[in-house]
Amino acid sequence: MSTVTQAQPAPPAATPVPARLLSVPLAATFLAEFTSLTSFFLLLSVLPMLAAASGAGSSGAGLLTGSLLLGTVAAEAVAALAIRWFGYRTVLAAGAVLLGGPALVLLVPEPQAVMVSVSVVRGFGFGLCGVAAGALTAKLLPPERRGEGFGLLGLVSGVPAIVALPAGVWLAGHHLAVAAAAVAAATGLLPLTVLRWLPGGREEGHRRRARRGSGRMAGPALRLPLIFAAATIAAGVLDSFLPLVKGVPSNLASAALLAQAITATLSRWQAGRHGDRYGHARLLTPALVVAALGMAATTMLGSTALIFAGMVLFGAGFGVLESATFALLIEQLPEAKASALWNFAYDAGYGAGPAVFGLICFRTGYPVAFALAGALMLAVVPVALRGTAR
Repeated sequence: MSTVTQAQPAPPAATPVPARLLSVPLAATFLAEFTSLTSFFLLLSVLPMLAAASGAGSSGAGLLTGSLLLGTVAAEAVAALAIRWFGYRTVLAAGAVLLGGPALVLLVPEPQAVMVSVSVVRGFGFGLCGVAAGALTAKLLPPERRGEGFGLLGLVSGVPAIVALPAGVWLAGHHLAVAAAAVAAATGLLPLTVLRWLPGGREEGHRRRARRGSGRMAGPALRLPLIFAAATIAAGVLDSFLPLVKGVPSNLASAALLAQAITATLSRWQAGRHGDRYGHARLLTPALVVAALGMAATTMLGSTALIFAGMVLFGAGFGVLESATFALLIEQLPEAKASALWNFAYDAGYGAGPAVFGLICFRTGYPVAFALAGALMLAVVPVALRGTAR
């Protein structure tokens, strides 16, 4: 009598467990990003308001904003090298001191020259904090979930722009600018309290990754910041000039700008998760087209619905570009260098847009300037397509 042995079916393959996203160091990094941005946005409009009230006029107010961005861009130009030499923790600590400490000077009335100096120093501190926080986030996230993690960083960084900016304006409008300065000082210094939970070493793997990608580094180092800068230029134009357009009620402008900020924050979050699954590069072209359509809609200044819809469309495209460009830079470059380039493209474009297009507005009017800003984003679509084809 023969015995027939039947083969047992193979056990089902175990479903891979996703890598853990959140950790104590990452939470500490998010807190540092949140508090530094809160400090930055609290005084972003307060100092120009104080300058205008003291008789400096619009030129004095513009000088303060320009000084702030000048300090920020200068920090972003040296932050990657500073992280390589001194480490993440030291650079973040220096940024917090430079961002929060000078705000204490504003607890008493100061002349214009002092406020300009404070703005430059605070901008430099903010730039150091932003680059360090972005690089730390990339370093601490599992590679397969980086897009999702960057989306969470977008949520963390979006809230201060939505809440702290109008809060500072409200405090200054109710003669509480001193309170705004005090809160800005406290929140600017708060990152010092979480340093113990952050990596203290210098950027790891810099030389290895630089050698491996040395032949390709010029591509992403130029292409991706160029794509993102085209969008940040348009963002600066919209945020600066939409409230100034005649025929656009202030309530509509405020609501449209708020809708843009919220939409950009949410789309950045969702784009990160989508990019992890299907690739970040393929998001660039659709995002540029959607943002350009939003700019086109805002040229219809006689239509409340089109202006509002245009701002929502622009916010959606802009948020996707925030996520995709940062994720792609992190894939190609060392974390600190990628974060510095991304932040530089953001702030340089956001500052240059109003400066350059302000001259265009003077000669042609706001609709033409909005249309040209949209055309600028379409002009870099071939650059995005070339990167996707690779």
